[in-house]
Amino acid sequence: MTRNIIAILRGITPDEVEGAAAVLIDAGITSIEVPLNSPDAFTSIAYLSEAFGSDALIGAGTVLTVEEVNRVAQAGGKLVVSPNADPRVIHATKTAGMQSWPGVMTPTECFSALKNGADGLKLFPGSLLGPDGLKAIRAVLPEGTQVYAVGGAGPNNFADWFAASVDGFGIGSSLYKQGMTTADIASRAADIVAAYDAAKQD
Repeated sequence: MTRNIIAILRGITPDEVEGAAAVLIDAGITSIEVPLNSPDAFTSIAYLSEAFGSDALIGAGTVLTVEEVNRVAQAGGKLVVSPNADPRVIHATKTAGMQSWPGVMTPTECFSALKNGADGLKLFPGSLLGPDGLKAIRAVLPEGTQVYAVGGAGPNNFADWFAASVDGFGIGSSLYKQGMTTADIASRAADIVAAYDAAKQD
């Protein structure tokens, strides 16, 4: 069973990325992004795409330009996540055959992102809008719109977000921080997955 969780491995290096991804996938987290402000991020994405591309959705976060989109595609990535909603980035992502998850906050940004072809919406930072804000926006979004909460969403409030109709989450520092061992990551991933499953069933 997989979960609607995108693991955000900010700061990870190419020499540790495969070990981290392996334990995440084993735990049931099969969408993984390497933010482009991580060291040698494109190399990490290439390693992950080669090793796990058939088992997981691999891609990049903090993607801000069309050039970066193209480099993600060249590295074998299939997922592009951004903190903002830039139509040029969305178009380039879809042209390259990858999933586009732009960051949004307002209804205007939501509708603009969807109009330009986004596969789903990254509510970022989720802590600013909160579950109540999502409820309000959900009332006007097209049926079936996928919304993931990122920033301020975690095991202590998964249930609140699910009650507000969220579809999934992007999880960063709760899963990975620089310097963690694979055992640390595996333990945190197990805890996150257990909390997700429990909240999903409530």
